[in-house]
Amino acid sequence: MKRILLFLLPLCLMACHRGRTYFPAESKMEPVTVDFVRFDQALMNVSRSTAMEDIQLLYHEYPDFMPYFVEDILGIPTTDTAYLCQVLPDFLEDTVYGFHATNMLEKQVFADISDIEKPINKAFTRIKYLYPELIQPTLYLYISGFNSSILFFSDDIAIGADMYLGSDYEYYNRVVYDYQKLTMRKECIPADVISAYLFHNLPYTSTNSRLIDNMLYRGKIMYLLSLLLPDEKPWDIMGYTKQQWDWCLRYERAIWNRMMDKRDLFKTESVVLTSYLNDGPFTAEISQEAPARLGTWIGWRIAESYMNHNTDVTLQQLMAEPNAEHILEYSYYRP
Repeated sequence: MKRILLFLLPLCLMACHRGRTYFPAESKMEPVTVDFVRFDQALMNVSRSTAMEDIQLLYHEYPDFMPYFVEDILGIPTTDTAYLCQVLPDFLEDTVYGFHATNMLEKQVFADISDIEKPINKAFTRIKYLYPELIQPTLYLYISGFNSSILFFSDDIAIGADMYLGSDYEYYNRVVYDYQKLTMRKECIPADVISAYLFHNLPYTSTNSRLIDNMLYRGKIMYLLSLLLPDEKPWDIMGYTKQQWDWCLRYERAIWNRMMDKRDLFKTESVVLTSYLNDGPFTAEISQEAPARLGTWIGWRIAESYMNHNTDVTLQQLMAEPNAEHILEYSYYRP
């Protein structure tokens, strides 16, 4: 009986730790409402017959974002207004690359954005509770011409809405790989926005470039992201399918043992880091059946285990801890 109790005690403690809360009730936190700017709608109001007036109005109403859009997205000098009057209507009306059809679909899909506003506002409310000193961004929805999904300009974030029209959207077959289409859905925007914000404001500070340091940095971000978006499924936060997430859970011990056998954790070669951390069809260092970014997934699991076993550690302390060996040792991670 004593042996059984000694065996069950750690399990009970772990179960209790998994239930720890990091935030007070929503009613006790100062609510945050993020400002969404509908540059996408304003842009689609540009007409070929009144292009000069419409463009001048865009410069007037969006003095920060319009120059950025013209220079960085369209690749046109802001001083060349005459050329812009020709190119912008072509960009909006194009049928060869599918921009016109895409714009019409974007107008339909993003007619109502309350479904992405709610989780984003909730996440930034929690971020403000943890890091009141961080600047709250303004979010701009825009049409990127299949250029980019999430971009930073100054302290604000631009969301390429045409990159979130559904994984099965036909024109994506021309511009991205199949594995990239998984997260090109409207419901993926909150996780993409908040993760981009976290990576931007909580940068990598370790002086080491080993796999374990990169794994735990990204894993800590994912762990925090899961707490900021508590209503999101973990596989959606990770950018996996449910089947990919279940595969990782099923083979978690085998994945870890293979990493140990190959002694990959302390390697610094770019080919190893790229294989474990970058997006792709699979994680080559493990298996062609393994989802990509397994290093990040394992890093998340280690960060979660660390916090479950160290209930005196705050989220801020976790994110600020640069010592990968310390986190790994005291995570007691044993899949």
